[in-house]
Amino acid sequence: MKIVELIVPCYNEEKCVALFYEAIVDVFKELQSYRFVITYIDDGSKDNTLEEIKKVVSAAEEGTVQYISLSRNFGKESAIYAGLSKSRGDYVALMDADLQHPPKLLIKMIDAIEKDGYDRATARRVSRKGEPLIRSVFSKAFYHVINHVTVIDLISGSTDYCLMRRNVVASIVSMGERERFTKGIYAWVGFKNKWIEYENVERVAGKTKWNIRGLFHYAYSGFVAFATTPLRGIVYLGMIITFVAFIYAMRIGIATLRNPLVPRTGYASIMITMLFLGGVIITTLGMIGEYLARIYMEVKNRPIYIERETNIDSEQESEK
Repeated sequence: MKIVELIVPCYNEEKCVALFYEAIVDVFKELQSYRFVITYIDDGSKDNTLEEIKKVVSAAEEGTVQYISLSRNFGKESAIYAGLSKSRGDYVALMDADLQHPPKLLIKMIDAIEKDGYDRATARRVSRKGEPLIRSVFSKAFYHVINHVTVIDLISGSTDYCLMRRNVVASIVSMGERERFTKGIYAWVGFKNKWIEYENVERVAGKTKWNIRGLFHYAYSGFVAFATTPLRGIVYLGMIITFVAFIYAMRIGIATLRNPLVPRTGYASIMITMLFLGGVIITTLGMIGEYLARIYMEVKNRPIYIERETNIDSEQESEK
């Protein structure tokens, strides 16, 4: 019997843990030739998420539910990496605990891999019904920009919800970078992928942890992680400024030759030029500093996550 392991990052999801387990049990009643294992990743939750996970572990069939509790909130990307690095299932899926990733799509995903020969199957939202308009606009703009300035190709509406073969998981885990962007990593590693479309689903319980600020930071991290265009753009900006300065100098020279008696203090021109160039220099240094900061964090080689406790024993890990 093949094992489908579900990696479920959780941050303050106490109301969703048991509901998620029940939904998975219902789905696998239709997938009786497969066995599921749920791996909850408690990402430093401040509520009773870990306690709820332990209740599910106690109530569930032995070996079907496991957990990793991190020492603090490292972020969803680090939690995903923790789950993937510990996974041992024949197929591995990433899912949200709030059931916005419909569990029933697993049936189509398994068919895509087993019957159609794909390496992974990824869920894609075809509508954003129920989301704030500004969030939808921001999302579309993000995909448009990142596809034009990076070497990766992200599909609008793509999600982290994905079922993968073991070789795909190994490829993702082999990328040990600290600043992680899962959607970009999916695209970068490649493999034969099938898109499974679905309509947007509301949270089953609790409140979303994402706000505009968080989404902007997530998008910015993905942009910097895969784009070197800003650094190259600085070179082009310098060339443009040099060209504009040359044209402006020519214009002043010609005006002086035509009207040599007209007094010119040049104060306004000098101030505008200084302010403009000062802004460009500060922006340029800031952009370079951002990339240097990323390099600095990478060369420190700190762990991506720190494990506080887990019920995954060493024998299980050695079976991977």
